[in-house]
Amino acid sequence: MDIIGVYLKEALGRAGCPVCYLLDKYEKSSIETILYEHVNDPFVREKFAESLGLCPYHAWRIKEIAYSNPLYGGLGIAVIYEHMLSLYLRSLQKGEKIEEKECYLCKAVEEKEHDVVETFAERLNELLEDYKNSEAVLCKRHYELINSLLGEDTSLIESLREIQVEKLESIRKKMRKFIGKFDYRSKEAPSKEEALAVLLAIESLKGLPLRVNLVKREKTRHFWRDFSWPWRLEFQRKNSKR
Repeated sequence: MDIIGVYLKEALGRAGCPVCYLLDKYEKSSIETILYEHVNDPFVREKFAESLGLCPYHAWRIKEIAYSNPLYGGLGIAVIYEHMLSLYLRSLQKGEKIEEKECYLCKAVEEKEHDVVETFAERLNELLEDYKNSEAVLCKRHYELINSLLGEDTSLIESLREIQVEKLESIRKKMRKFIGKFDYRSKEAPSKEEALAVLLAIESLKGLPLRVNLVKREKTRHFWRDFSWPWRLEFQRKNSKR
C-alpha cells in the first residue's frame, strides 16, 4: 500500500469524511510550510503574485493559520501581502490592469484530491472492511467521485452503497435521539455521540469547509468535465488490465 493508502487507513480511524480530512491536513501543512520556510522564497512569491495573493478563501485561511500560532504570527503575512499590495499599487499608478490567474494552493489541493480519491477507489477492496467498521463516513462529493471510478465492478459498487446507507441511517437515528432529548418530558441530556451526529450529518452532505467543497456548482461541473474525465478514463483503462 502506497503512502496515500496508509494515510487513508489512518484517516478511517476518525469520524467524518476521510478524504476531506486528508485534504484539510494537506492544505494546512502546505500553508504552515510556506509560513515557516518560504515567506521569502522567490518561487513561492511568484506563485502568490500570479493570483495577487491567492484566492479569497486561501488568503483568509493563511491569515487564520498564521495568527493562530505564535510561531508564525503576523510577520510572514505582512511580508507577503506588502509585496502583493505593492504590485497592485504599481499597476494602478501605471493605469494597468492585473490579470489574476488560478490560485496555486487551489490547484495543489485539487491535485491532491485526485490522488486521494484515485487511491481510495483503487484500494477499496482493502479498505472496505476498515471503512465499514469505522466511524468515518464519506461526504456526498467524495462518495460519488470514488463510485464513478469503480467502472463496472457492480459488486464493489453495491457493497460501498450498502455501507454508505448503513452509516447515514446510523447518523440519522442518533440525530433523532438528539432532537428527542430536547423534549420537555425527556429526563436525559444528549450524549456526545448524539451531538456529534449533527456535525457528521453536515459533513456527510457538504464535506469539510475546503475550497474544493465550496466552489460554485457551475465551476465544479466544468472542472470535472475538463480535467477529471480524462483522468477517470485513464484510471479505468489502467485498472481494467488487472
